[in-house]
Formats: sequence, C-alpha cells, structure tokens
Amino acid sequence: MSAVKKNAPLLNNREFEFSAKDFKYISDVIADRTGIVLSEAKHDMVYSRLSRRLRELKLTEFSQYLALIKSGHEEEILAFTNAITTNLTSFFREKHHFEYLRTKVLPELKRTKTDRRIRVWSAGCSSGEEPYSVAMTIRDVFPRLDGWDIKILATDLDTNMVQTASDGVYTEERVAGLDKAHLKKWVNRGKGEHEGKIRMSQELRDMITFKQLNLMDEWPISGPFDFMFCRNVVIYFNKDTQRELFERYANLVADDGHLFIGHSESLNKVSTRFDLIGQTIYQKIE
Repeated sequence: MSAVKKNAPLLNNREFEFSAKDFKYISDVIADRTGIVLSEAKHDMVYSRLSRRLRELKLTEFSQYLALIKSGHEEEILAFTNAITTNLTSFFREKHHFEYLRTKVLPELKRTKTDRRIRVWSAGCSSGEEPYSVAMTIRDVFPRLDGWDIKILATDLDTNMVQTASDGVYTEERVAGLDKAHLKKWVNRGKGEHEGKIRMSQELRDMITFKQLNLMDEWPISGPFDFMFCRNVVIYFNKDTQRELFERYANLVADDGHLFIGHSESLNKVSTRFDLIGQTIYQKIE
C-alpha cells in the first residue's frame, strides 16, 4: 500500500476533518455574535469558508483553529465572523439593534414627531431581511398607522438581491427564527406549487421601496432620515472611503437621528459627527 500523501483528502473527500461538534460550536459563536442562525444546510458552506482560513494560517486541523477562536484572538475572531457572514443575512440579525429601536428610538419618535412622518434608510439591504425586520419592529410600536406616514428606503448594489427583496419571497427555513406573533401577522405561507415558500405580507411590502444603488455614485436621495441601518457594508472599504461615506450619511440623517452599523464596524477615527450610545448604535451630534 502506498503512503498517504501529506495533503491528501480524508475519506470524506475533505482536506480537513470537520465534525458535527465543530459545526455546532461555530453555529453557537455566530449566533451569539451576529444573531444569524446557521442551519444544517449551511454545513458545507461553513466548512468551505473556514478551510480557507486554515490554509491561510497554515493549520492542519479544525481543532487548532477553534482553539484559536476560543482563546479570544480578536483579529482572527473578526476574520472568522466575516468569513461566515459575508453575503449572509437573517431576520432580526443583531437583535439588540431592533430591541433598542423598539424600546427607545421609535417611542421617542412617536412622542415628538408632530408631523407624523418617519423616514428610514436600509443601506446595503441584501435580500431584504433587514428592512422587513425594521418594518415589523415599526409595526410593533405602531400597530395601526393611524395617519402616520412611515416609509423605508432599502438599497443594495446587487440588482438580483434588490429583486429578491422586493418580491419578499423566501423559503420557510429563512423565517424559522421568527417568533410566533410575527409569523402569524406578517408571513403568508405558500400552498400547492408554492409549498415550502413564504411571502412577506403586502402591508409590510407597501412600507418599503427597494432600489439599486451604488454607494460610490451620486445618491438620488434627499432625506432627512430619522434613523438608518448601514451594517456590514463599509468593512471592505478603506478608511478614506469610509470617512467620505459616513460624512454623506451624516448629511442625510436628521438632527439627533440614529445610525446602526455592523458588529465588526466602528466610527472611531472615521467620523466625529456621531456619538456612540450603545453597541454599534450611534446618534448624530452635528
């Protein structure tokens, strides 16, 4: 029998052994850090993305890599999180943002907005789970709009993502993490040939305008926005570009308006026009 080559794949046709226990640990860490729930269907995707990290770090086993994550190595934890979450989204991702929105921002707007007009921007909306989560949170605080004029602008660079978001059609797996009250009120389940699919309610879809937008171009947007979400969008831009973007955002956010950014992002040395008031939650100060 010939010797096994050092880099030969294992019997499962994988370069690295990757157990169910490894996947469970990774899923728990990602859920804790980002709110994203990784189903078993994401097993191969997780393996593929993290295998690149093992090669980059010249590691030979997943156990070595997970030991690095468990040690609290900040730089690698950030790389780990980004590797898993790139192009991933979920309803109510980073739940603390929506809790703050529901308990602080929206009640204050409800109390102070005498014109009964609220404008929101979800920049980098991907396949739409974020703006739909914002819309559901708004309706938690405003069960009936009762003359309120509330609109959400949701934009993304990817036209396919914009179309998916606008259609509001997802697999049932994608809404598995929603609580029963939101499922019952805002989610319509498909029947017949559409079984296994869901569609967000027309009432929510009517609150949101989906548009394709390249953040590097001119913005046909006037504002002002009472709050905006721009999460996990700018992490791939250099600091100069980030400064320019957040300056433009600040010009469109209302006085004392709020900005929600991603779990791996910060405005430190990027913008002085917002105060950090919570975990990746900022308020405009000038």
